Amino acid sequence: MTRKKVTLMSGGAGFLPSHMCDQLMEQGHRIFCVDNFITGKKTNIAHLLKDKNFTLIKQDVSRPFKIPGKIDYVMHCASPASPVDYLNHPVETLLVGSQGTHHMLEIAKAKKAVFLLTSTSEVYGDPKEHPQKETYWGNVNPIGPRSVYDEAKRYAEAVTFAYRRTFKVDTKVVRIFNTYGPRMNLHDGRVVPNFIYQALKGLPLTIYGDGKQTRSFCYVDDEAKGILRLMFSNLSGPVNIGNPGEFTIIEFAKIVLELTGSRSKFVYEPFPQDDPKQRKPDISIARAKLGWEPKVSLREGLAKTIEWFKENL
Repeated sequence: MTRKKVTLMSGGAGFLPSHMCDQLMEQGHRIFCVDNFITGKKTNIAHLLKDKNFTLIKQDVSRPFKIPGKIDYVMHCASPASPVDYLNHPVETLLVGSQGTHHMLEIAKAKKAVFLLTSTSEVYGDPKEHPQKETYWGNVNPIGPRSVYDEAKRYAEAVTFAYRRTFKVDTKVVRIFNTYGPRMNLHDGRVVPNFIYQALKGLPLTIYGDGKQTRSFCYVDDEAKGILRLMFSNLSGPVNIGNPGEFTIIEFAKIVLELTGSRSKFVYEPFPQDDPKQRKPDISIARAKLGWEPKVSLREGLAKTIEWFKENL
C-alpha cells in the first residue's frame, strides 16, 4: 500500500490556505494544519476536522515546535494578509515572516521535505514596472505602515533562498496576487469583501482616491491550483500566480453593483499611504513552465462569492 504524502501547512485555517487544504485532501494527502488563529478561523476547516487524515494543531510558528514522523511538504502560509489585519498586528506580522519562516525552513531541512513559501505581489510595492514580472525588484517604502507586511515577505523570500543555497533545501516561492472567493473575512478591509458587504447592506461603496487604481482578481480555486502545481514542480521560483485581467476599482465596483442588484452609491476617501496604483501579474512563467492559467472569470467567481456572503452575513 502506497504511503500517503504528508503536508505540514502553517496558517492552514486562513482563507486561501483552507482551500489548499481541501485540494490536498482530495489528492490523498495527510495534513498537519498549524494555526494560532490570530486571523485564521476554525470555521474555514471545520468540515475537515472529522477526517483522520487532517490534524489541527494550535501553534504560533514564530516559536520553535516539532512535528513527529515523515513530512514530504512544508507550506509556510501563516501571516496576516489584509491591511486591517497586519496594521492591527504589525509585530506579529514581522515575526511570522522572519522567525516563523526560519522555523518552518528548519523543519523542512530536518525532514528533507519540499518547502513552499507563500509570498505576495506586495513585494513589488507601488510598482514602476507594469505588468510585474518576477525579475522586478519592486518599489517598497521600508518604513511605511505597509512595510510590516511587505518587508516581512521580502525577508521571508531572502531567507528561503539562503536555505536553498546553503543547505540545499528544495524550496519554492510563489507570489500571490489579489485572491477572492468564499471564506474571505467579511471585515478584513480588502476591496472584494468591502464592496460585497456594502452592496448587500445597501451602504455606500468606499472608494479610495479617484478609483482609477487597478487590481487583478483571481478566484480562490484557481489560485490554490496554481500554487500546488508549483509545489509539485521542479521550479524554485519566484513565480507569479494570479489573474492578469486588470480592472480599475471603479470598474470593479460597477460589476459588484450589477451582480448584487444593489443601488448603493459611491463615497470617496483619501488614498492610503503607499497603496499600489497598479497591480497586474505577468504570468508567462506559470503558463510556460507550469501549464497553469486562471479559468474562472471575474463575473463567475464574484457570483459564487456573493452567494457565500449572502449565506454568511
